[in-house]
Amino acid sequence: MNPLRFTPIYQQRIWGGREIQRLFARELPTDGQPYGESWELVDRKEAQSIVRGGDFDGLSLHELWMDHRDAIFGAKAPDSPRFPLLVKILDAREDLSLQVHPPAWLAADLGGEPKTEMWYVAEALEGANLAVGVRRGVNREVFAEALAGGNAGDLVPRLAVQAGDAIFIPSGRLHAIGAGLVIFEIQQNSDTTYRVFDWNRLGLDGKPRTLHVEESLRCIDFSDNTPSLLPSREGTLVKCEFFKTTQHHLAGDETHPIGTEGSFALLIIVNGEGSMANEIARAGDHLLLPATMTDEERSFRADTPSVVLVVTFG
Repeated sequence: MNPLRFTPIYQQRIWGGREIQRLFARELPTDGQPYGESWELVDRKEAQSIVRGGDFDGLSLHELWMDHRDAIFGAKAPDSPRFPLLVKILDAREDLSLQVHPPAWLAADLGGEPKTEMWYVAEALEGANLAVGVRRGVNREVFAEALAGGNAGDLVPRLAVQAGDAIFIPSGRLHAIGAGLVIFEIQQNSDTTYRVFDWNRLGLDGKPRTLHVEESLRCIDFSDNTPSLLPSREGTLVKCEFFKTTQHHLAGDETHPIGTEGSFALLIIVNGEGSMANEIARAGDHLLLPATMTDEERSFRADTPSVVLVVTFG
């Protein structure tokens, strides 16, 4: 069995651009609109990844999950009604809104879904940064007052970033992606985001975008005062209950095993080029490795110096 490819789903966003097309040789719609997100792997009622080519051509990710779970995802795949992860590429030409995702203990009460995620920076313009957490001494009342005054952004620490940096965003952490970044995002299968501050700007329709102030104030972890980037290292970047992500730097002509036989793995090519099981893989490609692929078939050969991410279940 060969790796599976899926057709990306492109999403217009006010803060987006068209860098995904430039960086990853994609063909975005020719409408000239800003596209901030490419959903690479998604199993939701409102959006489905569809297999492109091979024996499962035309099947949805949900059909694979329901009808071929052991063969594709392995006998130890989580017992959930849908594939439990959502994987994206983000292109931020402007600052994203300050937002927060609900923690599991509160999500149902708010009518949403919990979301924990991580970001890996593929490209960063000079001066690009992430807004993460809250400054020491800021509590709910202080933050609410700053929201009313239109200066809540001053209360959020900024982390300078460059290509290759990564950060973990657990639910409850206040965050915003800054302008000039292209990011790979791995997250729980959730589309619940509470937007608490949008830099006093207008949406594509010329009106202020909807804010979720009360929900956000209930979700924000105001003790999150010392955010930091993940250590830059080979191997494991994040291991949580939802997913594990490892990073690998490969020299030209170097081979590396991707995951293990009997288990699902997602191979993300950050940069460079290589091949696996007669499949050419280039920067931006996301290849789902079925559990039935043998260890020999899972060997990725880098034809040029490459950086890859490997995502498995936590």
